[in-house]
Amino acid sequence: MSVQFGRWNLDGRPVDPAYLWKVRGMLAPYGPDGEGTYIEDSVAILYRPFHTTKESRRETQPVLLPSGEVLTWDGRLDNREDLISSLRDRLSIDSTDAAIVAAAYGRWGTDCFARLIGDWALAIWNPRERSLILAKDFIGTRHLYYAADEGMISWSTILDPLVLLAGRTFTLEEEYIAGWLGQFPATHLTPYVGISSVPPSCFVCLKPARKVVTKYWDFDPGKKVRYENDAEYEEHFRIAFRESVRRRLRSNSPILAELSGGMDSSSIVCMADTILAEGRGETPRLDTVSYYDDSEPNWNEKPYFTKVEEKRGRTGCHIHIGTTRSFSLELKNRAFASTPAGVDTQSNEIGRQFADCIELQANRVVLSGVGGDEVMGGVPTPFAELLDLTASGRFGSLARQLNAWAKALRRPWFHLLFEALQEFLPVDVSRLPPQVRPASWLDQVFISRHQSALAGYPARIKLFASLPSFQENLTSLNALRRQIGCSATPSKPAYEKRYPFFDRTLLEFVYAIPRGQVIRPGQRRSLMRRALDGMVPNDLLHRRQKSFVSRSSLRAIATTWPELIKMNQGMVTVSFGITRAKEFIEALQEGRHGRQLNVVAVCRTIGIETWLRSSLTEGIFARPRAGDLQEPVSTTAREQFEVSSRTMSSASWLWK
Repeated sequence: MSVQFGRWNLDGRPVDPAYLWKVRGMLAPYGPDGEGTYIEDSVAILYRPFHTTKESRRETQPVLLPSGEVLTWDGRLDNREDLISSLRDRLSIDSTDAAIVAAAYGRWGTDCFARLIGDWALAIWNPRERSLILAKDFIGTRHLYYAADEGMISWSTILDPLVLLAGRTFTLEEEYIAGWLGQFPATHLTPYVGISSVPPSCFVCLKPARKVVTKYWDFDPGKKVRYENDAEYEEHFRIAFRESVRRRLRSNSPILAELSGGMDSSSIVCMADTILAEGRGETPRLDTVSYYDDSEPNWNEKPYFTKVEEKRGRTGCHIHIGTTRSFSLELKNRAFASTPAGVDTQSNEIGRQFADCIELQANRVVLSGVGGDEVMGGVPTPFAELLDLTASGRFGSLARQLNAWAKALRRPWFHLLFEALQEFLPVDVSRLPPQVRPASWLDQVFISRHQSALAGYPARIKLFASLPSFQENLTSLNALRRQIGCSATPSKPAYEKRYPFFDRTLLEFVYAIPRGQVIRPGQRRSLMRRALDGMVPNDLLHRRQKSFVSRSSLRAIATTWPELIKMNQGMVTVSFGITRAKEFIEALQEGRHGRQLNVVAVCRTIGIETWLRSSLTEGIFARPRAGDLQEPVSTTAREQFEVSSRTMSSASWLWK
C-alpha cells in the first residue's frame, strides 16, 4: 500500500521543511519505491509509492488535474475497463489507475467515488476553494487519518507522523479502547482525541472551521436476485467468486496466499490456481503460507492445508506456532506502535518467520480469507431466515423451516421462534451471549460509559424496514469493517493485503439472494459448498467448523506468570480507569488452573496495557496520575526519528 501525507497551514505559512524531513523518515519504510511531492504556499503533500501492478510503476503522483486540483491515490481499480470505456475521450487502455481516477473526478466530481470498485483511498486538495477531500472504498481496506487542530489540517495513511510530530500530548479516546476490548472500535475513531479516521464508503470535506462527512454509496436493500433452481445460484456464485479472486491476482510480482486449512482460504487458493492455469491471472506465481500447532488436539490444520498443497503440487511455507507463543511485556527496544494492534503480545518469532517468507519469495501482495465466515454463512444460525419469513408473512414456509431447523439443531421449534423474535426487541446488553459481555475485570464506571462499544455496537432488527437478513448482513459487514480498520499497516517488510470475500460485486450478489441459499438446516455454507464441489478437496468442503485455539494462550500465561504478576502491581489501565487489578489477576489465576477464561479479552487487555505503557514513555499521553510504572525506554521514538532525520542524505531529500 502506497503512503499519502499532507499538511495544510490555515494561516498561510509555508510548511516547515524540517517538519517534512521528519515525516519523510517515517513514511519511507511503508513506501520504498520513490517519492513525489507537491509544495505550494501553505500546503505540502508527500506521496511514497509501493508498486504492486505494472500500471502503478508508470504513475507519477501527486497528480495535477486540469482544474488545478491535486490528487493522490493509493489503490487497485477492479473496474478499469468499464471506467475507461465511459471516459474513452480522455483515456486509453494503458491508462494508470491514478489517471483513470483523475479523469473520473474531472467528469463526475465526488459522484465518481461510487463508481470506483476496488480497494482504495484518495486525497484531493483544491487550492482555489481552499478545501480538502478525503475518501475511502466501501470496506475501508486502506487507512486514511486526519487531524484538524487550530491553525492546521494534517492527513496521512499512517498514524505515526500525526501522533509523534504533533508537538503535544493527547487525550486517550476511551471509546476506541472499549471497542478494542469488545469487537473492535467504530471506524471513525482512533486512540487519540483529535485524530479521526475516514469511515468506509464515505468522503470527508475539510475547510477552515468546517468538516462534512458524506456517505457516497451503500448496498441497495431493494435489489433481489431470484432463480428457478439451485444450479443457477451456484453458477452465479462461481462466476462472482472467480471474478473476485481474479481481480486480486492483478500483480506483477508473486502473490502470497494465507492457507489455513479452512474453507475460506482453501477456496481462494484453489480458485486462484484454476484462473492461473487458464492464463487469466496477472501474477507470475502464487505462493502459500500456513500455520500449524501439533500440540493442539483440536486445532491442527496441517492435515487439511496439505490436502490443498497435494492438489496444487506445491508445498508452501509452514510456520509452527505451538512453541513460540508467549506474552512480551518488555518495553525496551520496542518499536513505536500507534495503536494496540501494533503491539506484539505474542513472540516475535512468528512474525520473523512470516517476514522471511515474504522477503525470500519477493511477495508484495498477501491474499486473506478474512470475511468468508460472516459472508458465506459460517455460523449456522436460522434466525435471519426465520425472521425474513415472519416479516414477509410467509407463515407456511416459516412452519416448515422451523421444523427443519428444530430437527437439525435438536431443539424445540418454539424455542427457536422465541429466540428469533427477540431480535426485534431493543438490545439489552445483559442478555447478550457471555462471550460478548464486558470482561469481569473492567471498571464498572468504564463499562457504564461504553456499553455499546464493549458489546460490539449491537443493533436490533427493525420489523418495518428491509429484510431482516439484509439488516443482519450489514451488521456483520460493519463488524468486519471495524476489524479491518484496526489492522496494523506492515512495513518490515511492506506488503499489501487483499480480501476476496470483500469484493463489492460478490457481496451485492450474496446480499440479494434468499438466505435459504446461503445456509440451510444442517448445512452451513450451503451455497459455497455446492458451488465449489469438485474444485476444493472434499475433506475441506465437508470438515467440521474449526476450533478456536486457546491452549497456547493459556500456556503463555503460565510461562510469563512472574512478569504478569509484576505488571498487575502497577497497571496503567487501572490508573486510566479501564481495569481493576484484583479482578484481573483473579481471572488469570482461574485460567492458569485450567478453568474457563475469556482468552481474547485477556490478550487484548495485556496488549492495551503494554501499548499504554509504551505510549506513556514516549510522552504521547499525559499520565492520569503518578504510578509505579516500568522504567522508560532509553531512546524514545521521537528521539529516534530526530537521529534518523539528521543522518539522511541530501540526495534522499531531493528524490522524487
